[in-house]
Amino acid sequence: MSTEQSSVSPKTIEDTKRQIRGLVNEIAQLSKSDLAPEQYYAEFLPRIVQALAAVGGAIWNVGEGGRLELAYQINISRSLLDPAAEDAVRHVQLLGQVIQTAEPRLVSPQSGSGEGGAGNPTNYLLVLSPMKSENHVEGILEVFQRPDVQPASQRGYLQFVVQMCELAGDWLRSQKLRQYSDRQSLWVKADRFSRLIHENLSPKDTAYHIANEGRQLIGCDRLSVAVLKGRKCKVEAVSGQDVLDPRSDIVSTLGKLATMVVAADEPLWYSGSTEDLPKQIERALDDYLEVAHSKSVAVLPLRRLRVSPMRDNTDRDQQDPMENAGPKGEVIGALIVEQIESNIPRATIAPRVDLVYEHSSRAMANALSHEHLFLMPVWRTLGNATWILRARTLPKTLFVTAVILAALAVLIFVPKNFNIEGDGELVPVDRQDVFCDVPGVVEKVLVKHGQAVEKGQELLKLRNTDLEVQLQDVFGKMQTTNEALIATRRARQQARERGDTVEMNRMAGQILQYQQQLDSYTNQYQLLSERRERLTVRSPMKGEITTWQTKELLLNRPVTEGQVLLTVADPASKWKLEVFMRENRMGHIMSAWRESQETGEPLNVTYILATDSDHYRHGVVREIHQVAHMREQEHVVRIDVDLKDPVEDKFRRTGAQVRADIHAGRRPIGYVWFHEAWEWFLRDVWF
Repeated sequence: MSTEQSSVSPKTIEDTKRQIRGLVNEIAQLSKSDLAPEQYYAEFLPRIVQALAAVGGAIWNVGEGGRLELAYQINISRSLLDPAAEDAVRHVQLLGQVIQTAEPRLVSPQSGSGEGGAGNPTNYLLVLSPMKSENHVEGILEVFQRPDVQPASQRGYLQFVVQMCELAGDWLRSQKLRQYSDRQSLWVKADRFSRLIHENLSPKDTAYHIANEGRQLIGCDRLSVAVLKGRKCKVEAVSGQDVLDPRSDIVSTLGKLATMVVAADEPLWYSGSTEDLPKQIERALDDYLEVAHSKSVAVLPLRRLRVSPMRDNTDRDQQDPMENAGPKGEVIGALIVEQIESNIPRATIAPRVDLVYEHSSRAMANALSHEHLFLMPVWRTLGNATWILRARTLPKTLFVTAVILAALAVLIFVPKNFNIEGDGELVPVDRQDVFCDVPGVVEKVLVKHGQAVEKGQELLKLRNTDLEVQLQDVFGKMQTTNEALIATRRARQQARERGDTVEMNRMAGQILQYQQQLDSYTNQYQLLSERRERLTVRSPMKGEITTWQTKELLLNRPVTEGQVLLTVADPASKWKLEVFMRENRMGHIMSAWRESQETGEPLNVTYILATDSDHYRHGVVREIHQVAHMREQEHVVRIDVDLKDPVEDKFRRTGAQVRADIHAGRRPIGYVWFHEAWEWFLRDVWF
C-alpha cells in the first residue's frame, strides 16, 4: 500500500483534489438553480461519477405508492432495467430497504440476504444514499464503484455521496417551494377567472373574459371563443384583441374551422398530423393554419353541461367535463386553444383546459340563456331608465323631453334650401384633346404648359421604327419592280426588231403585270408616307397648352393610337363649370332638373373657386350628361354649368378646383341634414 502511495506524485494528488473541489462547486451551483428535474439530474449525476472516478450510477425517484422510477442513469446493467429479471427484483428490494431506513449504505458485490431476497446482484460496490426533502425520502442516489479499494476509501465515497445528496435535497426543497408557489398562483388565477366570467350575463363580455383570463390560466399562446348562431360559429373573442374584424382572414377561417368541428360533434386536437381527420375538417384546418401558423390547435365544442340527478356535488366536481358533454348536451359554441411559439404536450395542458372548459361552458350557457329571454334588450333598457321618472329628476326629464320634441318638430316641419354638393373644375368652353393617330415613341416635345400655339403648329414628334422598316421595304420593292419593267420593255423592243411575234406577246403580258405591281407599291408607299407625316402631331386649334409637365409626361414614352397626348384650350373663349356629381345623388338633381324644365325656371348653382374661396359665385345648369363614368374610384355624372358671374383673369386657371351646390328645391331641415343617412339605411340595411 505504501508503495502505491509513493508511486503517485504530490502534483497529481493536488490536481485531483482541485478537480474534485471544482466538481463539488459546480454541483452546489446546480442545486441553487431553477433547472427542471431531467436537466438537473443530467448535470448532477455525471459530475458525481466523475468526482469518484466511478463506473456508473443512477438516480431513482420515489413515485406514487412508493414506486421507484428511474430518473437518470450512467452505465447501468440491462439486467437491472428488466422488471421481470431476478437481479432487478433483488436490486429494487435493496433500494426499498434504503428508503425505509432512510440511511446511507455500502453494499458489497454479489451480496444479499439469501436467494430471492434483497441484495447487490452486480460485481460492483454499491454506494447508496437517500435524497431527502423535509426528512422525507424523495429519491436514491446510487453509484457503481470498483470493489478493489480499501475500506477507508469506501467510507470516503459514502461520505462524499451523502454530502452531495444533501445538496440535492436543497434543490428538491426549492423545487417543492416552487411547485407550491405555482399551485398558489394557479388557484389565484382560477379564482379570478371564475369570478370574472360569472359576474356578467352579457355573452360578449363573458366571451372576452374567457379568452383573456382563460389564456393566462391555461398558459397557451392564444385562446378564442366562438358562439354557434344557426348552423355557423361566429368568433366572439380572441385573447389579446379588444376589437375583432370579422372580415380578416384569421377570424373568418377560424369561424369556418369551428363550424366544421361543431358539425362533426367531436373535439379536435391537432399537433402536426391530419391523417385521421375527415376531409372537410382537414381542408378547414389547412386553410386556417395557412394564415395562423399555429403549432397545435384544439377545438372543443362548448355545451350546456348536464348534471346527473343521482350524483352529489362532490361526484359532479370530480367527473370529466368532456364526459358530461354527451350527445344530448346542446352545442352552444366552441373553445379554441392554440400554441403558436410554444409546444406544450397535451398531457400537460389538458387538466387546465378541462378546468377552463367546464367553467366556460356554464358561463356561456347562462349568458346565452339570459340574452335569449323574450324582449330582454327592452326590459334591460327600461330597467336602466327608471331613474328618469323619480321625483327628483322628473322636472329635468320633462324639460329635456320638451326640448327633444321641439327639436323634432323643427326638423320635420321647418323647410330649408336643399343643396346637393359636388366637386368640379373650371374650364374654357373651347378646348380640344390632341390624340395620337399613329402609335410610336415620343421623340421630341416642342411645347410646354401654358405655351400659346397656333392651329396646325407642331406639338410633338413621334418615332415608329416599324413604319420606317415598312417604308424602306416598299421603296425597295418599287425600285426592283421598276427595273424589271424597264428590262422587259427593252426585251420586247428587241423581239419586235427580230419580228418574233410570240415573244412580243409574252413580254407584253409581263409588262402589264409589272406595271400593276408598281402601281400597287406606289399606292402603299404613299399611304405609309402619309402615316409618317402623322408622326408629327399638330395643334387642332389656336389656344394654349393646358397639360402639366409635358416633357416629363411624354418624352421617350410609347403611345398608342387614340391616346390623349395633350389638351389645347382657348382661354379667350367662354368659361364653364364641369361638376362631377356622385351617382347616388343624381336622383334629387334629376327631379329638380325635370321640374325646372316644366316651369321654365333655370336650375341654379352656387359655387366657390379653390383659387378664390372667399367669394360665392353663381351659375345655371346647362346640360346633364346621361352616361356615368369612373373618377377617383367612384361613379360620377358630369354636369355642365354656365357662369352667371364673370371670373377675373387672375382666378381663371384651367382645371381649377370648384365646390358647387346645385339647388334642388326646399325640404324639411331634418331631411336636408340626414337624407344621406336615411338613404343608406334604406339601401344597405332595409333592402
